[in-house]
Amino acid sequence: MGEQTQFNRGQKAPNDGIYKEVGDRDHHMGIEDPQIIHLKKGERFPNNTNEDRKWVRVVH
Repeated sequence: MGEQTQFNRGQKAPNDGIYKEVGDRDHHMGIEDPQIIHLKKGERFPNNTNEDRKWVRVVH
């Protein structure tokens, strides 16, 4: 099994990091003004702008 890469609101962050919203079909164009947040390990993800979106970790 691999590490989870998408997270729903209310789940706990697995690691410290920057996370941003992604949509279902945003692979080509992205989404306008996605929320970007900084969480510490164990903090919960907040609500998304819309219920079809998920949180993913931004890797630099």
